[in-house]
Amino acid sequence: MKQFLGLMLLLLAANIQAQSDTETLRTIYTTSLTNGKSYEWLDYLSNQIGGRLSGSLNAEKAVQYTKEELEKLGLDKVWLQPVMVPKWVRGTKEYAFIESNTGVTTTVNICALGGSIATPFGGIKAPVIEVQDFDELKAMGKEKVSGKIVFFNRPMQADLIQTFEAYGGCVNQRYSGAMEAGKLGAVGVIVRSMNLRLDDLPHTGSMSYGDLPNSQRIPSAAISTNDAEKLSSMLALDKNLKFFFNQTCQQLKEVQSYNVIGEITGSEYPNEYIIVGGHLDSWDLGDGSHDDGAGCVQSMDVLRLLKESGIKPKRSIRVVLFMNEENGLRGATKYAEVAKQKGENHIFSLESDAGGFTPRGFSFDCSDAVFNKIESWKSLFKPYLIHYFEQGGSGADVGPLKTETNVCAGLRPDSQRYFDHHHAANDTFEHVNKRELELGAATMTSLVYLIDKYGISPISNNEKIKD
Repeated sequence: MKQFLGLMLLLLAANIQAQSDTETLRTIYTTSLTNGKSYEWLDYLSNQIGGRLSGSLNAEKAVQYTKEELEKLGLDKVWLQPVMVPKWVRGTKEYAFIESNTGVTTTVNICALGGSIATPFGGIKAPVIEVQDFDELKAMGKEKVSGKIVFFNRPMQADLIQTFEAYGGCVNQRYSGAMEAGKLGAVGVIVRSMNLRLDDLPHTGSMSYGDLPNSQRIPSAAISTNDAEKLSSMLALDKNLKFFFNQTCQQLKEVQSYNVIGEITGSEYPNEYIIVGGHLDSWDLGDGSHDDGAGCVQSMDVLRLLKESGIKPKRSIRVVLFMNEENGLRGATKYAEVAKQKGENHIFSLESDAGGFTPRGFSFDCSDAVFNKIESWKSLFKPYLIHYFEQGGSGADVGPLKTETNVCAGLRPDSQRYFDHHHAANDTFEHVNKRELELGAATMTSLVYLIDKYGISPISNNEKIKD
């Protein structure tokens, strides 16, 4: 019986070797869509564990769960990489209202921004001034800003097709708004949520005080887009409005957490590493399904799909589930630091951190010559409607691994609905489509297969894909 099984495995391996690249990708997609694990893993991560803020009990539960699931796959190595992470806690639910000069109050939806200090006990109420950007704020000067709550109300630019570009165009007000307003004596900051649609959900996210002294640090919160519109309209009619908000968040001492790592060791070039990954931590308002539970389970499934498809990688393939992308990037920094200390050669790093929506393609941070080689594989992805192969950014967690010679890449799903959920209470499991998630896992696996097979050296005249 053992001899028969051994013969069957040899025949399977020989068959995979003889397959064309087209056939291999078909095998990968079929396996993911008919026998995928990513959706099952995400269900548990989201519904049995939930939001995974760095330093929280849920984050540690996620570490143990994903490690155990990787161990079940029969990988060559699975381990935890220790990393110290910040521990910020939200406290009780935030509360806010707008108060007219006649004393009439209108309740609005807010949430504390990650890293913010609390309001004074019982909350804070002060006149509110609306600005669009830091230049407008600075032009007002300390005389007009001191003692006020600053309302940053610059929306994401709706006519930009690339929604991440729209996000990048206004996220500085969330990240640095409290720092800039605090320098001018403001007592608090309210920031329009980073969201392209109008709804009642405030979106959290990281903020920073930089090197601002504690005496100038002020509480900072996000307000929903509907309520931002309401506040702006009311201010247009009455400049003497006051705003009240109360939040009890606090920053605690750092705690130890972990990156979760699994590896299939390469058969020919074990010292050349290809990694796939996402960040295991999330914000706490939802369960972090799109950001970035989806990327984590897709990355886990890449290694499983390679094994299920009978592919034996020539290079070592790792999945890395990074901790603390949302408010510190400690996991990515630690992983890159250890890799450098060990002299590990990471030739290719792929990140999925743009939601579990329909995959459209990839962006690559690499040289023109290497990109031309990768772009020559584009026709293999066309049957799966993957058309987007562009040079550009990769991802926050793989960024620290970038060198002059290697390649960093990011999976690019359809992003039109991503910011409806990003960092908000509706980033939950029911908003992830099983088929879209599994298509993303297959797309990542297919690219990893090609990188492993052909490497990243510029294409030669005699090197061709097997149609």
